[in-house]
Parts: sequence; structure tokens; C-alpha cells
Amino acid sequence: MKVTIERAQLLKSLGHVQSVVERRNTIPILANVLIEAKGSHLQLTATDMDLALAESVECAVGQAGATTAPAHTLYDIVRKLPDGAQVELATKEGATSVTVRSGRSTFTLQALPEADFPATSKDKQPHSFTLSADSLKALIDHTRFAISTEETRYYLNGIYLHAAAEEGGLLRAVATDGHRLARFQVPLPKGAGNIPGVIVPRKAVNELRKLLDETESSVEIGLSETKVRFTFDNVTLTSKLIDGTFPDY
Repeated sequence: MKVTIERAQLLKSLGHVQSVVERRNTIPILANVLIEAKGSHLQLTATDMDLALAESVECAVGQAGATTAPAHTLYDIVRKLPDGAQVELATKEGATSVTVRSGRSTFTLQALPEADFPATSKDKQPHSFTLSADSLKALIDHTRFAISTEETRYYLNGIYLHAAAEEGGLLRAVATDGHRLARFQVPLPKGAGNIPGVIVPRKAVNELRKLLDETESSVEIGLSETKVRFTFDNVTLTSKLIDGTFPDY
């Protein structure tokens, strides 16, 4: 694999994916970001097994291929490079290291085989609908402050998203910590009438909210009984849902 990419583009995408990676990992591969080069794009993927974030960015691909590299270390290296620098990422097939070159700087990072990286499901979700970024931001901003941080009542550690029948159909977000409850609703988008009531975990909500600050696009939301997927621009965020019953508020 060999790619050349502008520092600002790489830094932006790495900034998004590395925030999914936990600082303390018992599984070494989860500390790494999966780097895949094909066509004219570089795809970066990170996961903590519950949440996965994939983002593709345009670059000059000299040789297609894939590898993994320590997410936080790679982000720190790229962050300290000068503005406007061109960054080259290269690795030989079967090699256990990836080389980062920019100007007179060369770094060699320990790589783990891409085959060890957990597969992220690309299966189609049974329910899907589209929501504007502004509506999704409003749903999150008006409710997330009430999400519980108490791990014993895990079913309160997220935002409950469901369709309500009143007023011609509403998409409603609810969060509570047992002392206060926040509820916000928007008109029901087309195709969301039969969605199951789901609890989106706090970490997924926080990562999604950060990403929404950088887009004006509509967000495609896919739902199943166990997973939720948000797709917009060149980003895909997939999260497991909280397996529990939200209180009958």
C-alpha cells in the first residue's frame, strides 16, 4: 500500500475515528485504526466492538492495499506536522510496520495484520429513513443532558428514540436519569412509521453530535432490533443498541 494525502484532510478524518478508540485496551487490535486504500480513496475505520466509525477521504493512491496502525500515535504524528504538508503512508505486503513520511520526517509504526481487525457489518438495516442534520442535532441537544451515567440502570444510559402516533406522527427522543426527564420531538420522517423503539447509547450519541457540527447534509438512519447506523457525507457510524426496556414515561 502506498498513498499520498494532504495533512489537513488526513488529520480531520483521523480526529474523527481515533476518538472512538478507547485509551485502555485489553485487545491490541482495537487500539489500531484500519487503513484501506483503493481507487482514489483512503478509508479509515475504528471500533471498540460496540461502536464503529468509518470515514473515506480522497487521496492519491500509488498502490492499493490495507494495514492497521496505532490510532492515537498516528493522530499525534499527523497533528504535529506543518500545515499544508503532504503525508505519505506506505507498507509492504505482509510487513509488520507502516511508514509515515512527510518532508524530512520519517516515522515507522508497528502494524498489526488487517485480517485481525473486527469485521464491521455492512448488511442492510430493515428500517431506514432520512432526517435533516438540524433536526437530529435538535433531538440530541434537547435530551442528552438528562442521560444517566449510573451503570446499574444501564437502560437509562442512552436516548430512547421512537415513533409516536399523536399529531399526525412524531419522532420522539427521550432521556432520563430517574430524577429529571427530557423529551423532544420532530415531525415523523417518511419511512419511520414502523420503527422499533430503540435506546441509542451515550457514547454513540456524543460521537454523532461531534460529527454533525461539520455537516449540513441529510442523515440516513438505518435501524434494526440490535443496531443503528447513521450515514452522511463520507462517514458511517454504526452502534449496538442498549438491550433493555426504557421506562414507560
